[in-house]
Amino acid sequence: MNAITADIEARLAAGAPDIEVLLVEVSGETLRLFIDHPDGVSFEHCEQVTHLLNELREQYTIEVSSPGEDRPLTKPQHFRRFLGQRARLRLREAREGHRSLTGELVGASDQEVTIAAGDGVLSIPYEQIARSNLVPGD
Repeated sequence: MNAITADIEARLAAGAPDIEVLLVEVSGETLRLFIDHPDGVSFEHCEQVTHLLNELREQYTIEVSSPGEDRPLTKPQHFRRFLGQRARLRLREAREGHRSLTGELVGASDQEVTIAAGDGVLSIPYEQIARSNLVPGD
């Protein structure tokens, strides 16, 4: 976890403990956050997070949004929550000739996720995953 993500998670844990940070992306001067809440993400939740990150607005334009159907998966508990669903994993380096895998999530430990993809069942350590998200149903 990078420093800005840790800072944001600490601010939300103190000011809005029921809101979970799913993903933090920095692109130039834009800070993009995807958040979740047990009752779903409302406009008020996005406003609350923006207010809690007010100090960062001097440095970044802040965008806060709900995860949507293709929600990011960034922590072991996210993968465990969505076992049985389809996900796309983009890898830092090619594995068995692939940098991207799409398939059913069939396992998730604290160290790796197991996915049933076109080439069979593969276990991928989290540190090898550059980005991952659910794949909405057809």
